Amino acid sequence: MDKNQNAAVLIVGHGSTVNPDSSAPTWIHAREIQGRKIFGDVRCAFWKEEPSLRDARFFFDDKTIRKVFVVPNFISEGYFTQAVIPRELELKGPVTTRANGQIWIYCEPVGNNPIVTELLLARAHEIAPNVEPTETALLIVAHGTELNDNSAIAAKREAERIRARGEFASVGNAYMEEPPLIADWDGLTTAINVIVVPFFISDGLHSYEDIPKLLGIDGNKSDVFGKNPYRLRGRSLYYARSIGTDPRFADIIVEQTLNAGNMTHAGYENSQAPSGAGHKGGPA
Repeated sequence: MDKNQNAAVLIVGHGSTVNPDSSAPTWIHAREIQGRKIFGDVRCAFWKEEPSLRDARFFFDDKTIRKVFVVPNFISEGYFTQAVIPRELELKGPVTTRANGQIWIYCEPVGNNPIVTELLLARAHEIAPNVEPTETALLIVAHGTELNDNSAIAAKREAERIRARGEFASVGNAYMEEPPLIADWDGLTTAINVIVVPFFISDGLHSYEDIPKLLGIDGNKSDVFGKNPYRLRGRSLYYARSIGTDPRFADIIVEQTLNAGNMTHAGYENSQAPSGAGHKGGPA
């Protein structure tokens, strides 16, 4: 793409006070984009870590930066993208003009980009390169909770898109906290091979510990992804890293800036979510 040295990108993540791995993909993607020298500056900010969202309002004092693209590194729309981020960054709408004339453009979260479907497919084939797809089931795992079903909706959307391609014996969703439960994975398909991909932005306690335990995997943080396939319950189980750790998410972040004129969350300023609403466990 053409270089735009008069524009900057602010990548916004959730962050975590207890899980240092939560912010790692956001920083990695930012460094990759910065290295491409497409934009004049690339920064990160977080809700639960430093640098904070409120501090990010003052990141781009360089008078050559006339435009700032804000890209939420979230898997779906929700309370954080529709209420918290706009409030903390003092965004008045999809396009906000600061007192100094600098224009801030609020992009859609990365999970809305259709490239995510391609990356889910790519990850499934990468971790199980020698299996026959027609003998293989793909399960996309989301958190699942009555408090916030936006990630579940996004996961269902991705499963429907992949299912329509007819590549796998079956494609479905499973959840940690609502049916169909990932703990019952062997009852969700009769396929002899099962690929499980966590639909999260980062690898954390859910992907390192919670989901493996629910699957029946014995392992620890350092090697849980490195022992595929697992022979469990009479099946071959392949367990992937969270989709947001794919380095190609840097491409999605860049594309979200290009697609900024076609945003679907333009009505966020009218969103009045109750205090504390949303996914409690970390980044969605």
